[in-house]
Formats: sequence, structure tokens, C-alpha cells
Amino acid sequence: MEFIELEEIRKTYYLGEVSLPVLNGISMSIPRGGMVALMGSSGSGKSTLMNILGCLDHPTSGRYWFDGQEISCLTAKERARLRNRMIGFVFQSFNLLPRMTALENVLVPLMYTREDLSDREMARRAAESLGRFGLGDRLDHQPSQLSGGQQQRVAIARALVNRPEVLLADEPTGNLDSRTGEELLQMFDHLHEVERITIVLVTHDAGVARHAQRIMHIRDGLIDNGGPQPPEAHHEMVPHP
Repeated sequence: MEFIELEEIRKTYYLGEVSLPVLNGISMSIPRGGMVALMGSSGSGKSTLMNILGCLDHPTSGRYWFDGQEISCLTAKERARLRNRMIGFVFQSFNLLPRMTALENVLVPLMYTREDLSDREMARRAAESLGRFGLGDRLDHQPSQLSGGQQQRVAIARALVNRPEVLLADEPTGNLDSRTGEELLQMFDHLHEVERITIVLVTHDAGVARHAQRIMHIRDGLIDNGGPQPPEAHHEMVPHP
């Protein structure tokens, strides 16, 4: 069994007496340390699939295994515990808390897990995570005092502060200019190639998808693997200003 394994995952939303099927039997697998892209147009089901992969949502039917554990039968509380320990999220809109500093934003996931960490140790770990992405001198800056690229790096530092095994990124370059977006993708390349973090990129952008080892196309709530795959490539990290 692969690190992540989905079997006939279906998701239907109910609006009164109206049913809206979004996922129609997704079966897929992702190896530990892999980097895959989920591509699809708006409404194709790719964000719903990411929410299920990230334990933010529960399938209507089907089975989901994460590192050998069946997730589809867990309670909401059990899914939240696994999510906080094992999964990091990066979103297009950054999702930073506007009145908190960069350091305080990165501290948030640690407050949910703690793991017997002291306040000093949590602050040290959060500062260390920000420092990895060139933000060691921006700890006390609020999001409004940071550029879009810096805000997204704060979001990545927050996603990684609990040292997750999986990073889920939903349109991570959508609010960035092309140069900053490419720098961000090279960070992901480094996390995948050097740190062996499993990465799932949800995107409609073929240029973003080319950074993945494998591209999965979602159409009408189903996986269509007949689409083009990225060429073999080796990526180099670039320094961050």
C-alpha cells in the first residue's frame, strides 16, 4: 500500500432535496516523498479532493488510507488530531491572521498540538521556521507590512512548523507575480527533493504542475490520467531576497 491511497472516493453535497455530486469515484495513490499536481478547471472537484486528502472534509463513500491507517472511518476529532500532526496547508489567499505578527501566525499550529512544548520552545521553533525562508528579520511584522511573496513564505513556515509529512498547496502561486511564484515553486522543489516531504499541488496552471513528478487531471469528479506528464527535470534553489 502506498503512503496515501484512495479507493472509490465519492462526495455528494445536499442542498435541501437537491443532491450535488462532486467526486464520482476517485481512486488514486501517492508514494511517500512524492510530488503530484492535481489539475482541473473550476468546479472539477480538485479542491474538494484536497479537503478530503487533508482531513478537512469526509467522503460520502469510499475508503482513504493515510500511512496505513484508514481515515474514512475516523471521527472528526480523530481526523483533526491527525491533521494537526501530519499535514500542512498552504492556500492561495495566505489565510494569515491580520492582527497577528508573522511569529504569532506561525505559532498557531503549535498551540493546537503543543506536545509538552514550553512557550519558549514554541517561539524558538516558530522563529526557526521563519528563518528558513529568509524572514528572520520580519518576526514582528504584521501581514499588511509584508509583500505578497513574504506573506506566502510566512504561510509556508506556518504549514511546516509542526514538521508534517505532507504539504497540501491549493493554488499557492495564484496571488503572486510570476517571478515570486517561481521562487515559491523552487522552495517546494527543495522541500520535496531534499527534505522528502510529500507534496500535493492543486492548480489549474500547467506551469505550476510541471514542477510535479506526476500530474493527475480531474474532470467531472473523476481522475483522468491520460493528460501530459511533466518532463524529467532537476530544479535548483535560488536565493531569496
